[in-house]
Amino acid sequence: MAQVFHDKDGTKHHNMEGSSRDGSPVEKLEHAQPGYGHERDERAIHDIEEENPNVYHHMCFKLFTGLAAMSFLWVGSQIPLYLFGALLPDIYTDIGGAERYQWMVIGYLIPNASLCPFVGALSDMFGRRWVAAGGQVLLIVGPIVTATANTMNVAIVMAGGQVISGLGAGLNELIALAGTAELVPTRKRGSYVGAVVFTILPFCPSVLWAQLIAKASVWRYVGALIAAWNGVGLILLLVGYKDPVRLTPVRPKKEILKEVDWIGGILSTAGVTMFMAGMQWGASQYPWSSIHVLVPFVIGIMLIIQFFVYEICIAKYPMVPPALFRKAPRTMSFILLITFFSGGNFFVLLLFYPTQVYNMYGDDHVGIGLRALPIGFGIIFGAVIALVAIPFTKGRTTFIMIFSTCLMTAGTGAMSVGETWNLPTVLGIVSMASLGVGAVIIPCSIIAQLACPHELVGTITAITLAIRYVGGAIGFTAYYNVFYHKFVTAATTIVGGSLAQHVTTDLQTLTELVTLAGEARFDEARHILTTSPKIIAPYNGQYGMDLLINKTQEAFALAYRWPYWMSIAFGGICIVCSLFLKDVRHFVEAG
Repeated sequence: MAQVFHDKDGTKHHNMEGSSRDGSPVEKLEHAQPGYGHERDERAIHDIEEENPNVYHHMCFKLFTGLAAMSFLWVGSQIPLYLFGALLPDIYTDIGGAERYQWMVIGYLIPNASLCPFVGALSDMFGRRWVAAGGQVLLIVGPIVTATANTMNVAIVMAGGQVISGLGAGLNELIALAGTAELVPTRKRGSYVGAVVFTILPFCPSVLWAQLIAKASVWRYVGALIAAWNGVGLILLLVGYKDPVRLTPVRPKKEILKEVDWIGGILSTAGVTMFMAGMQWGASQYPWSSIHVLVPFVIGIMLIIQFFVYEICIAKYPMVPPALFRKAPRTMSFILLITFFSGGNFFVLLLFYPTQVYNMYGDDHVGIGLRALPIGFGIIFGAVIALVAIPFTKGRTTFIMIFSTCLMTAGTGAMSVGETWNLPTVLGIVSMASLGVGAVIIPCSIIAQLACPHELVGTITAITLAIRYVGGAIGFTAYYNVFYHKFVTAATTIVGGSLAQHVTTDLQTLTELVTLAGEARFDEARHILTTSPKIIAPYNGQYGMDLLINKTQEAFALAYRWPYWMSIAFGGICIVCSLFLKDVRHFVEAG
């Protein structure tokens, strides 16, 4: 057995030539001390962690540098979506593609979710450190591609920047959380993961930083900021983080590849992509009855059904191993459902509200950033409060999740009261919603880690990340679909009606003005108002511009309430699921 010695700084050294009647950590698990139920589990886990060279019970230099590297990976995997997502109107105003800008989000989320289940196999084959380094390289290249794009397609699809960034984020978000969890004892996971999550605090005002960059120069420099951050993270990773010591023999790569669920990955990725493509095209580009919408929509549903049939009945090594449910089957089942559906509440807040403050309350960059401050700080503080509450309450997570899901659902639903004249009320509601969302999304991953077998921590972390992003992407697609149609109706009635009464009676000019206003292309609209002979005085100038902006804001106010109303359904399911959770206090105390 390995004998453990500690230097003054807390660094561990292991003498693998030592011996003990208990054998190695793996043998200790196989020959656990006798006992019953949780008593035996606690004793076995405690003994294993004492012998595990990858677990640090006290802060030391190696633990600090490892956590610092995980922090850079975590933050670097989040900021591409946060920063670019804060500038969507600026981006499609500059490079076009307003009718498909939502794919900047979906093009990031799908690769992210698709890659998560394969990170474990990649780490086994190449080492976690080198897989993370590859993710950092992708997170350097992807934002640069997005920032230098001249068309929306380059920014999104195939070799586009958002797809590349999503792949890198899929690797490193998972490695950051799982890597942090395996560095510390089980009882300290919530606190340490909370600390790593909390390091994103400098980017909580991500909307403000993005808007200030756009104001000082152009939105493209956001890509430079993201690339620079991940460049520093790559250096820190290579210098300060080492792969975990393997406690089991290294398996051949061919054996690992055989256990990867390639078919399940292809079916799930293709199914979700086709399903959302049909929904998005039906929202704005083609009629719902057209072949462009029906074919991908139906194919997507069929592929998703085939995925579930394959995973349940055929797959030898399914993406969700049955062993995940061995330790706490009921809690694991319902926490995964909460993770999936809470993604819808997360993304309605993260991606709709920043565009709402732009479209309803003015395009001043500083004003937009300040109005969006509650999102970042609310989510991070909500997550940290819930994570700290888990060990503080000794794992009494049922009440924590019931309260958090109720707060999340009430908050996101109440955001529907937003009008052009009640911004202070909206800011208070957004703060409440952000706290609720933060108290759900990250703690779900920790509860799932505590409720799963110790050897499957990496697997469950990958699954929770993947299903949260898939749930969020599906929710975002559904929200945008309804939002688009409601806005078109409101814009036609409110904006078009007012312009026809006061500004112009020419149908072509009227249509062009309404379209430009809906796409936030106000400079072009101003040019038409000031130069077109078909504009009625005195609205051929600032009067016309003020009327156009005010009526467009009213139309947006009517449309934005629908995504928030729809989010109540996602949150309601989360509340019901939280009622069936069991506390994980036995697993917290086991560490």
